[in-house]
Amino acid sequence: MAKTDFDELMSIGIDIGKDTFHVVGFDTDGQLVLRRQIKRLALIAVFEKLPRCIVGMEACLSAHFVSRSLRKIGFEPRIIPAIYVKPFIKGQKNDYNDAEAIAEAALRPNLTVVPEKSQEQLDLQALHRVRSRLVSRRTATIN
Repeated sequence: MAKTDFDELMSIGIDIGKDTFHVVGFDTDGQLVLRRQIKRLALIAVFEKLPRCIVGMEACLSAHFVSRSLRKIGFEPRIIPAIYVKPFIKGQKNDYNDAEAIAEAALRPNLTVVPEKSQEQLDLQALHRVRSRLVSRRTATIN
Protein backbone atom coordinates (compact mmCIF):
# COMPACT_ATOMS: atom_id res chain seq x y z
CA MET A 1 0.00 0.00 0.00
CA ALA A 2 2.65 2.48 -1.06
CA LYS A 3 0.17 4.93 -2.61
CA THR A 4 -1.93 7.18 -0.48
CA ASP A 5 -3.68 8.88 -3.40
CA PHE A 6 -6.59 6.90 -4.85
CA ASP A 7 -6.77 8.75 -8.20
CA GLU A 8 -6.04 5.58 -10.18
CA LEU A 9 -8.45 3.33 -8.29
CA MET A 10 -9.86 0.81 -10.76
CA SER A 11 -11.97 -1.59 -8.69
CA ILE A 12 -13.21 -1.96 -5.15
CA GLY A 13 -14.50 -5.11 -3.47
CA ILE A 14 -16.86 -4.90 -0.50
CA ASP A 15 -17.46 -7.79 1.87
CA ILE A 16 -20.82 -6.90 3.40
CA GLY A 17 -21.31 -7.72 7.07
CA LYS A 18 -23.93 -6.86 9.67
CA ASP A 19 -22.29 -3.78 11.19
CA THR A 20 -19.02 -3.41 9.31
CA PHE A 21 -17.90 -3.66 5.71
CA HIS A 22 -14.42 -4.72 4.64
CA VAL A 23 -13.24 -2.78 1.61
CA VAL A 24 -10.29 -3.60 -0.67
CA GLY A 25 -9.30 -1.57 -3.73
CA PHE A 26 -6.91 -2.06 -6.65
CA ASP A 27 -5.32 0.58 -8.87
CA THR A 28 -4.85 0.37 -12.63
CA ASP A 29 -1.58 -1.57 -12.15
CA GLY A 30 -3.35 -4.23 -10.09
CA GLN A 31 -1.69 -3.12 -6.86
CA LEU A 32 -3.58 -3.17 -3.58
CA VAL A 33 -4.04 0.49 -2.57
CA LEU A 34 -7.06 0.39 -0.27
CA ARG A 35 -7.75 -1.95 2.65
CA ARG A 36 -10.19 -0.67 5.27
CA GLN A 37 -12.92 -1.72 7.61
CA ILE A 38 -15.79 0.76 7.71
CA LYS A 39 -19.01 1.01 9.65
CA ARG A 40 -22.27 0.50 7.77
CA LEU A 41 -23.44 4.05 8.55
CA ALA A 42 -20.17 5.58 7.23
CA LEU A 43 -20.30 3.81 3.86
CA ILE A 44 -21.57 6.74 1.77
CA ALA A 45 -19.30 9.28 3.51
CA VAL A 46 -16.21 7.14 2.80
CA PHE A 47 -17.15 6.42 -0.81
CA GLU A 48 -17.90 10.07 -1.60
CA LYS A 49 -14.17 10.76 -1.07
CA LEU A 50 -13.09 8.01 -3.51
CA PRO A 51 -12.83 8.31 -7.30
CA ARG A 52 -15.65 6.70 -9.29
CA CYS A 53 -14.88 3.13 -10.34
CA ILE A 54 -16.26 -0.42 -10.42
CA VAL A 55 -17.51 -1.67 -7.05
CA GLY A 56 -18.13 -5.39 -6.62
CA MET A 57 -20.11 -7.12 -3.87
CA GLU A 58 -21.44 -10.61 -3.30
CA ALA A 59 -25.13 -11.15 -3.91
CA CYS A 60 -27.22 -10.92 -0.74
CA LEU A 61 -30.25 -8.94 0.38
CA SER A 62 -28.15 -5.96 1.56
CA ALA A 63 -26.20 -5.86 -1.70
CA HIS A 64 -29.17 -4.39 -3.58
CA PHE A 65 -29.51 -1.50 -1.12
CA VAL A 66 -25.74 -0.83 -1.13
CA SER A 67 -25.69 -1.03 -4.93
CA ARG A 68 -28.50 1.52 -5.30
CA SER A 69 -26.79 3.86 -2.80
CA LEU A 70 -23.44 3.70 -4.60
CA ARG A 71 -25.03 4.12 -8.04
CA LYS A 72 -26.66 7.38 -6.82
CA ILE A 73 -23.23 8.89 -6.10
CA GLY A 74 -21.73 7.81 -9.41
CA PHE A 75 -20.13 4.39 -8.93
CA GLU A 76 -20.61 1.34 -11.14
CA PRO A 77 -21.76 -1.40 -8.74
CA ARG A 78 -21.76 -5.07 -9.72
CA ILE A 79 -23.59 -7.68 -7.65
CA ILE A 80 -21.78 -10.98 -8.16
CA PRO A 81 -23.09 -14.45 -7.27
CA ALA A 82 -20.90 -16.08 -4.61
CA ILE A 83 -20.14 -19.05 -6.83
CA TYR A 84 -18.26 -16.73 -9.23
CA VAL A 85 -16.20 -15.16 -6.44
CA LYS A 86 -14.99 -18.43 -4.91
CA PRO A 87 -12.26 -19.17 -7.53
CA PHE A 88 -10.55 -15.83 -6.76
CA ILE A 89 -10.12 -16.38 -3.00
CA LYS A 90 -6.48 -16.66 -1.95
CA GLY A 91 -5.39 -18.20 1.34
CA GLN A 92 -7.53 -18.47 4.43
CA LYS A 93 -11.15 -17.36 4.30
CA ASN A 94 -11.49 -14.01 6.03
CA ASP A 95 -13.27 -10.75 5.31
CA TYR A 96 -10.31 -8.99 3.65
CA ASN A 97 -9.49 -11.98 1.42
CA ASP A 98 -13.18 -12.18 0.45
CA ALA A 99 -13.23 -8.46 -0.43
CA GLU A 100 -10.05 -8.87 -2.48
CA ALA A 101 -11.55 -11.79 -4.40
CA ILE A 102 -14.73 -9.78 -5.05
CA ALA A 103 -12.68 -6.84 -6.39
CA GLU A 104 -10.82 -9.16 -8.78
CA ALA A 105 -13.99 -10.93 -9.92
CA ALA A 106 -15.71 -7.59 -10.59
CA LEU A 107 -13.11 -6.79 -13.26
CA ARG A 108 -13.99 -9.79 -15.43
CA PRO A 109 -15.60 -8.42 -18.60
CA ASN A 110 -17.95 -11.34 -19.33
CA LEU A 111 -18.97 -12.07 -15.74
CA THR A 112 -22.65 -12.74 -15.15
CA VAL A 113 -23.93 -10.30 -12.54
CA VAL A 114 -27.19 -10.22 -10.59
CA PRO A 115 -29.55 -7.47 -11.80
CA GLU A 116 -30.07 -4.76 -9.21
CA LYS A 117 -33.54 -4.96 -7.65
CA SER A 118 -35.62 -2.03 -6.48
CA GLN A 119 -37.08 -1.92 -2.99
CA GLU A 120 -40.52 -2.72 -4.44
CA GLN A 121 -39.16 -5.85 -6.13
CA LEU A 122 -37.52 -6.99 -2.88
CA ASP A 123 -40.76 -6.37 -0.96
CA LEU A 124 -42.75 -8.39 -3.49
CA GLN A 125 -40.20 -11.21 -3.29
CA ALA A 126 -40.54 -11.28 0.51
CA LEU A 127 -44.34 -11.33 0.21
CA HIS A 128 -44.19 -14.33 -2.13
CA ARG A 129 -41.81 -16.11 0.23
CA VAL A 130 -44.14 -15.60 3.22
CA ARG A 131 -47.21 -16.61 1.21
CA SER A 132 -45.46 -19.78 0.05
CA ARG A 133 -44.67 -20.75 3.64
CA LEU A 134 -48.26 -20.15 4.75
CA VAL A 135 -49.64 -22.28 1.92
CA SER A 136 -47.24 -25.13 2.70
CA ARG A 137 -48.23 -25.03 6.40
CA ARG A 138 -51.92 -25.04 5.50
CA THR A 139 -51.40 -28.01 3.20
CA ALA A 140 -49.50 -29.88 5.92
CA THR A 141 -52.29 -29.19 8.42
CA ILE A 142 -54.96 -30.42 6.01
CA ASN A 143 -53.03 -33.59 5.26
